[in-house]
Amino acid sequence: MAGVLESDCQEGPSRDSYPGPFSRHASAGKFLDAWCTRAMRSKIDPMKDLAKTLRKKRELLLNWFRAGGTLSSGVVEGFNNKLKLITRKSYGFRTQEAYETALYHNLAALPEPKFTHRFF
Repeated sequence: MAGVLESDCQEGPSRDSYPGPFSRHASAGKFLDAWCTRAMRSKIDPMKDLAKTLRKKRELLLNWFRAGGTLSSGVVEGFNNKLKLITRKSYGFRTQEAYETALYHNLAALPEPKFTHRFF
């Protein structure tokens, strides 16, 4: 590629090149504080409300940086999605016990009991 330096084609800094999670946590905290300050000075009320919420949840937001980016809520989100799907499918069940059985079989991958006939 003409006109493109080799250094331009290299990838950005890797996760290992950062000094550690504390410095990233500190810089993220500074960025969050600066953003909230600018948002509070704006004349947009929804932005001010968001800034207030972010300030209240500051430590919780910065926990991801303390952990070095190794934590993700993807597993919990997937579990909740599967639970909601099972709940939606089980609206026609007559008893709470049938609903609980459906949850156990779907979430724990238990074998299905033998029926005298097939429904589907």
